[in-house]
Amino acid sequence: MQAHQRHTDLIRAEAYRLGFEMIGFARAARLDQPAAQLEAWLNQGAHGRMSYMENYFDLRIDPTKLVPGAKSVICLSYNYFTPELQSDPEAPKLSKYAYGEDYHHVLKAKLKELLAFIDEHIGEVNGRCFVDSAPVMEREWAQRAGLGWNGRNTLTIHPKRGSFFFLSEIICDLPLIYDNPIRDFCGTCRKCIDACPTQAIAPEGYFLDASKCISYLTIELKEEIPANLANHLDNWMFGCDVCQEVCPWNRFSKRHKEPKFEPQPTLLQMEKNEWIELTEEVFSSLFRKSPVKRTKFTGLKRTIDTLIKS
Repeated sequence: MQAHQRHTDLIRAEAYRLGFEMIGFARAARLDQPAAQLEAWLNQGAHGRMSYMENYFDLRIDPTKLVPGAKSVICLSYNYFTPELQSDPEAPKLSKYAYGEDYHHVLKAKLKELLAFIDEHIGEVNGRCFVDSAPVMEREWAQRAGLGWNGRNTLTIHPKRGSFFFLSEIICDLPLIYDNPIRDFCGTCRKCIDACPTQAIAPEGYFLDASKCISYLTIELKEEIPANLANHLDNWMFGCDVCQEVCPWNRFSKRHKEPKFEPQPTLLQMEKNEWIELTEEVFSSLFRKSPVKRTKFTGLKRTIDTLIKS
């Protein structure tokens, strides 16, 4: 047990050195109750056209199928909050997480450093790194590892840090000392439910109909945005921060310290007309390393055109 504590302390210290804001540890085990909830969510079609959510169900609910012999899920958060806003209040809006470089690449590199550190200072382990692009129920693991609770808006919320952070994981076969979950502090608050422009959050919360979510409509959906939702995009062209902006816990959000998440000054200064007249060349220059590349020029232009018409 002393070795487990020493290993846990070593990993925690190195994670902080690498810039992670929080780190927690959970025992790797099959997620039976979350599996039932995921199945119900899929059966209701709440995932929209994200058919990939139906794939690898067994892997999604059991980390030992992703990493044979897995004992631990190391959960990490990385702050991306910035108080900076786009200068033109009428310009189509970008979610804060898309201001800088693509977090997938930034965090994956740090996770690989952390895994290499474990191999060097503790001993070779069987482990894999995950950043939001593999079948891992990251918010469930974050909750189990004490990084926060899953709020009414379905996002992970921490009582001292809010929710403007990315989640990532290392699943490995190293036994560690495990953290306790944080209890739910949403209480009777309904701000996210009432503020959601498309009513994507269920009336009592804790259930998101992703097919109505503005982030889904502006990023995941490849075809035309349904007419009944097109008028409710609240001027968002990529992602949406509304349920986080109104969350009282985000008054505790502090500015991130990651240079790679700093927005290009040009990006924040662009005016409404410049976005309307956006060319593929400007798109490529602005978003060369950005997560916005995911929607491609045609996808972003489709959304901007939709905003103009609505």
